Amino acid sequence: MSFTSPHLAALAPYTPGEQPAIDGLVKLNTNENPYPPSPRVLAAIEAAAHAGLQLYPDPESQVLRRALARHHGVAVEQVFVGNGSDEVLALAFDAFFRHGQPLLLPDVTYGFYRAVCALYGIVPRTVPVDEGLRIDLAAFEATAGEGVAGIVLPNPNAPTGIALPLSALERLARLHPQRVLLVDEAYVDFGASSAVALVERHDNLLVVQTASKSRALAGLRVGWAIGQPALVDALARVKNSFNAYPLDRLAQVGAVAAIEDQAYFERRRDAVVHCREGLLLQLEDLGFEVLPSQANFLFARHPAHDAARLALQLRERKVLVRHFAQPRIDQYLRISIGTPAQCERLLQVLAAIL
Repeated sequence: MSFTSPHLAALAPYTPGEQPAIDGLVKLNTNENPYPPSPRVLAAIEAAAHAGLQLYPDPESQVLRRALARHHGVAVEQVFVGNGSDEVLALAFDAFFRHGQPLLLPDVTYGFYRAVCALYGIVPRTVPVDEGLRIDLAAFEATAGEGVAGIVLPNPNAPTGIALPLSALERLARLHPQRVLLVDEAYVDFGASSAVALVERHDNLLVVQTASKSRALAGLRVGWAIGQPALVDALARVKNSFNAYPLDRLAQVGAVAAIEDQAYFERRRDAVVHCREGLLLQLEDLGFEVLPSQANFLFARHPAHDAARLALQLRERKVLVRHFAQPRIDQYLRISIGTPAQCERLLQVLAAIL
């Protein structure tokens, strides 16, 4: 006798990046920020830890939502927050894409989307990226129509790091006004333009961001969405039917401090971007083909070396990168941008292997 729901056997859960406990590991596999969060974050969390933990947190995260609204130049009613952007994405899939029609996704993209589709019974319809692994806007325009549940696009895309211009996203929003266009901007701060600037003109546009990457708060789990109030209200209805208190007190105060320390954010963000550009050139010097990236990682392949073998050889030398055993990208490695010292160690090990 099985005690599980019938749909459980068909689920293929998302596999997150490895988090091994290995001394001396150069960890470049999960796109975490190589720098600690702002000192203001640590001070805010310490202060909050001494008072109020016996009480429930604010279920509406009002202080955090106001900070995000100021940061993005929108109304508080246009901001939704959740326990990491993955939770926000999952709530959005539930709220907007369970129409019994296929959801449009790139064929090379963040694997979490397919896992959530399976959980909610949403049928994904993949649209192939082009030969350069760029999202093919013309293909999306040709595929979109009355018979789809909506469109999900990460910008920059993951795992490629390639970004679309805002003009392309606006064309899609206009093409498909009766369904939600969800733009996942987990990496937008590292070089792409945010679609938040388009929200006022398009009531079908939802933009999702996270504090995990550019704000160095992957350990706190804070994500948010920006959209018209009707979309935010829909997310709140789903959230409050599932978990009315998704963000704890420490996460809320820590995220506010991170958002408000703009100078620290810019300094660390610029350091990551500078290191990315240098690493790209040095990988090319070693014979790698590297895709243009506007994220905090690079997607690279070496024409003379199998990617899976390279990833294993790196791991044996305590350098961890991400390899995806998937069609079209199985010869690529995704390399998170670390500190200059971490990137230098990666290059030394690669030079020895090659």
